[in-house]
Amino acid sequence: MPPPTPPTGEPKRRRLLALPAVCPCEGIAPAPLLASLLSLAADLTSRGAGDAGAFPVLRRGVRQAVRIAGLLLAFLEEIQDATVALALPAPAVLGLTELHVAMQKLRFLLTDCERRGARLWVLVNAGLAASELRAVLGSVAAALDALPKGVVNPSVEAGELARLVSEQAWRVPVRPDAGDERAARTVRSILEQFKSGVSPDAEDARRVLKHIGVTTWSECSEEIAFLEDELRTRMDGAGDDSCSDAVLINSLIAFLVYCRVVLFDQIDVNPKADAAARPARCPDWIRPDALQCPITLDLMTDPVTVSTGQTYDRASITRWIKAGCRTCPVTGERLHTADVVPNAALRGIIERMLLSNGVSLPDASSSGHRHGALGNTPAPFGPAAAGAARLAVTYIVAQLSTGSTEERRKATSEARKLCKHSVFYRACLVEANAVPWLLCLLSSTDASVQENAVASLLNLSKHPGGRTALYEAGGVGLVVDVINVGARAEARQNAAAVLFYLSSGPEQAEEIGRIPESIPTLVQLIRDGAHRGRKNAMVSLYGLLQCASNHGKAVAAGAVTALAVVLAVDRDDLAGDAVALLARLAEHPVGAQAVLALPGLVARVVEALATSASRSGKDHCVALLVSLCRHGGEKVVALLGRMPGLMASLYTLVADGSPQTCKRARALLNMIHRHYEMGDAPAPASEAGERVVRVL
Repeated sequence: MPPPTPPTGEPKRRRLLALPAVCPCEGIAPAPLLASLLSLAADLTSRGAGDAGAFPVLRRGVRQAVRIAGLLLAFLEEIQDATVALALPAPAVLGLTELHVAMQKLRFLLTDCERRGARLWVLVNAGLAASELRAVLGSVAAALDALPKGVVNPSVEAGELARLVSEQAWRVPVRPDAGDERAARTVRSILEQFKSGVSPDAEDARRVLKHIGVTTWSECSEEIAFLEDELRTRMDGAGDDSCSDAVLINSLIAFLVYCRVVLFDQIDVNPKADAAARPARCPDWIRPDALQCPITLDLMTDPVTVSTGQTYDRASITRWIKAGCRTCPVTGERLHTADVVPNAALRGIIERMLLSNGVSLPDASSSGHRHGALGNTPAPFGPAAAGAARLAVTYIVAQLSTGSTEERRKATSEARKLCKHSVFYRACLVEANAVPWLLCLLSSTDASVQENAVASLLNLSKHPGGRTALYEAGGVGLVVDVINVGARAEARQNAAAVLFYLSSGPEQAEEIGRIPESIPTLVQLIRDGAHRGRKNAMVSLYGLLQCASNHGKAVAAGAVTALAVVLAVDRDDLAGDAVALLARLAEHPVGAQAVLALPGLVARVVEALATSASRSGKDHCVALLVSLCRHGGEKVVALLGRMPGLMASLYTLVADGSPQTCKRARALLNMIHRHYEMGDAPAPASEAGERVVRVL
């Protein structure tokens, strides 16, 4: 019998204002049931003792519910001793069970009403929240009324408390407050103005935010982040209700983005969010071999299990598989499928251990799939969201062009965030002529302004209109200057990545290559940059080599020497990128001659062919060797034929390699065999290998 199929995903997050409840198990004893009821009632009562602004919506209804919970707590304490001593009849247990379910729902509802980040969504759904609260309080009253008199009246005080709770729960008026209705009407009015492309009165928007307790930039961002998560939850579902909710949620997101851009002058730092954004490292008090990813040795934040049963961090194993590796890094077994299964149990253990030490684990959705399908959506849902986005972008461009240094710092930061948000925001920024102003800010003496401007241009260069605007504004040279003299490493790395998107075709690659500093600058970054900078530089140089005239410029700039150093020092994805770039350079005679002229480089390529676990890496190694033979002639073929281990690697690729690699390996084998069939017998492998290593 085959093993059971593992679950394909993590449990879905509870939707806001959805009130699931777990019914106590059948046959539960009175003592634990009452203890759980007392705990629930005490928790609900404590909600009224905190911050007065914790419930900005439905204030009156929540106060009534908390007061009823306090009365219920007193009633439960009165009956606790008497009830435990009795053998409760079935109707009494059923009534207490129903009361337990109702109180669970009440706790969910109060949690939603006080949840930070969800306040605007609760405001626009105040009618639904009030209806749910009314129904839950009715369930509390009905459960109390169903209890037998012998349970309700063990004392006079208990009987009075039960009657008081029932009467108040039935009769309490629960409806949105007047302030809630006024704020909700203002939100709807502002959304209508957005549809018409009209900027709303700033004071109206401020009053709405003040009503829900949003007073800072970070709190506004928190509301946006919640709504984005809620939108993903709704879009995962099917049906017309999900689509209609998506229209409203997207409009509210755009409203909050507009408010964040226009109403807040400064970006305040949220320490918790800043800590969560940093990659988690394995603390000393955690067993590294249990909770660290075997690939990166970092603490796993999104653990997933592969078909061999081994667990890795999602980002790490995804990169491994995308590199063409089809074996398990730990066991060496072949992966029968690239699918991975989230390890929710291990994630829960890591999360609890971190929380107990005051550290929060980043959401899995924020570690690479933050915007998911939303980020690839070219148009927003609904005209209100479109109007708000265009108005926000217009304000940003005005700040970029005429603002003070502080205003430009905030405007570039907002532009960077919106570029990353969706394709639609990129299009809006391009249409609003943001690219020329961002290019002007590349020469800013403020490091933050320069860094945010480069990051914004990186995302805009992914848009066809953004690339066109960059060329028309003469921005390529400015981007190259940032690679050379950028104030921060991140700015230089992002500038290198901009060149990759700009070199989308041979004509563009030729135009960039005409700038004298462009290729030498990328080679310098490959030589001296950090990991990400070197990778971006190699990818960008690979794109520039679409143009044949750039090959000689790259060789003259020392690209082959720089790549040889990477291949000798690094054993990660950078080494694979280096071989790929060498293979591209060797397609032309000038590149092949430079590779052959560098001592020891060919031997390193042959070694990489034998040791690489990446299919794409092996393919690039074979492609490089084929190009060297084609441009170097029979002398190179003879040397390769005597290279130790090469023939065995080629035969293995013919049998097990990808179709493209197999074809190239067979072609190289044919060259070598043809050479020795036409000439003398080959020298012994060991002797020949020693001579080849010395020569190459």
